[in-house]
Amino acid sequence: MKLLAGPCVIESEENIFKIAKALEIYQNDKTIDFYFKSSFDKANRTSLNSFRGLGIEEGLRILEKVKNDFGYKVVTDVHESHQVPIVAEVVDMLQIPAFLCRQTDLLVACAKTTKEVNIKKGQFINPPDMKYSVAKVLKTRGCDEVSYEASKKHGVYLCERGSSFGYGNIVVDMRSLVIMREFAPTIFDATHSVQAPGALGGKTGGDRTMVPYLASAAAAVGVDGFFFETHFDPSIALSDGPNMIKLDELEALINKIKKIREI
Repeated sequence: MKLLAGPCVIESEENIFKIAKALEIYQNDKTIDFYFKSSFDKANRTSLNSFRGLGIEEGLRILEKVKNDFGYKVVTDVHESHQVPIVAEVVDMLQIPAFLCRQTDLLVACAKTTKEVNIKKGQFINPPDMKYSVAKVLKTRGCDEVSYEASKKHGVYLCERGSSFGYGNIVVDMRSLVIMREFAPTIFDATHSVQAPGALGGKTGGDRTMVPYLASAAAAVGVDGFFFETHFDPSIALSDGPNMIKLDELEALINKIKKIREI
């Protein structure tokens, strides 16, 4: 299974390397296809005053160093089309943020690279409509068929991260995993799925205690991979702390998921 894991945002080189070192266990696990995830810029923070990251130049320098020092594959977000060629020089997978999952120019720019593309489902999107986002990438790569097999061949993935339920709440409809796997291999983001947008007055809240339950449910339904944002101490993380899983709790959860997948 694929595992995308790492801190929400690059806070500092020291912090990134400390977390990267702790995740080495997954690089050495033959049952896991591991990608180190972190963002150089969180361009869609709720408040202008919130920490966004270290920027594209410094962020990519750090991600490239992680890649070279640990041998990890790397995934990060792109928010604008002009960023794509620069980011693609470093990373192995380009990630489309949920709010941008319908942005044709961004999807096409990613498709024109040789990199894998992970499209996060928008909180506002009907799961069957993600077929059209996938089609934009596949069509650009010369493939008219939209199917699980075609997407797997061309390195296109979908990622479930929950749906808006009224205001300030995210819920997960597990049926979406079944639906989206008709179009592409599907990854479950167990940490953003427990968010409470805007719950902390200009900052996103969440309930990380729910992460293991949703991840276990997704494993039972059947997915192709998992996405976890993780930190040594989420309480002091500069972005998405309330929904990140603690690093010292991640291994037990991964082992539980692997057991469920064997059933």
